[in-house]
Amino acid sequence: METIKKGETKVMQGSQTSVATMSASQTTATAVRGLETKNVHAWFGKHHVLSDVSLQFPERTVTGLIGPSGCGKSTFIRLLNRMHEFIPSAAMAGQVLQDGQDIYSPDVDAAAIRLKVGMVFQKPNPFPAMNIRENVLSGIKLAHLKVADHDSIVESCLTRAGLWKEVKDRLTATGGSLSGGQQQRLCIARSLAVEPSVLLMDEPCSALDPGSTLRIEETIKELAEKIAVVIVTHNMQQAARVSDFCAFFLTDGGPGYLVEADATKKLFTNPTDTRTADYVQGKFG
Repeated sequence: METIKKGETKVMQGSQTSVATMSASQTTATAVRGLETKNVHAWFGKHHVLSDVSLQFPERTVTGLIGPSGCGKSTFIRLLNRMHEFIPSAAMAGQVLQDGQDIYSPDVDAAAIRLKVGMVFQKPNPFPAMNIRENVLSGIKLAHLKVADHDSIVESCLTRAGLWKEVKDRLTATGGSLSGGQQQRLCIARSLAVEPSVLLMDEPCSALDPGSTLRIEETIKELAEKIAVVIVTHNMQQAARVSDFCAFFLTDGGPGYLVEADATKKLFTNPTDTRTADYVQGKFG
């Protein structure tokens, strides 16, 4: 993936979209704890899909990303742990800072970043050839992390994901033998095993029944007692229930952009922008 560093002006091939030159004072990374973005843009080939997004994700909070389809929410969340670069035509500009360090710097190991900033996808994806226990430990083994007591890790992560009581007597069963909601919680447990400081969730409940959704939401609230959680959701009731902060994205036919971000209660009851009020009240989207 091509990264356009701030301090440069770059026109994407075949596009009139450019990134404005930023002053040195604007590009200096400040040592802020946690995850944040500064003036982030994203492209797929010539298509500018996300424009100038700056957000902070406080530790031990849940941030909901809301907005209609096609406004760049999923692209944005994939920028936060360098998954955007898996797409050959992808490019980005701006900064994504983890504890003040730009994760797109040439000297930063992308694999190490993905351990710190984990990801749970819309569709549960347990490894089919592995049993439940092996699924939980897979990240540790792939990253060659040294852990003395695997059994404790398995129990701890499955407990934090709200799944231990349901599977403790069948840890050798395949992940695919679980229900959809259980598989999603297994994927959460797998992400937690490498001890991330941030967990990204891209519509984790969209394919689940109400009961499974409730369990996932309870898990999200419990996880936020220790780490930051960022969740993309199209469910306004879910965003209101689980998030401490919300960011509203929109597109007017061009790249997606951030309309406003605030504490969830304020965003839902007294937003600054009338478009936000219309969206959360279901008038469009």
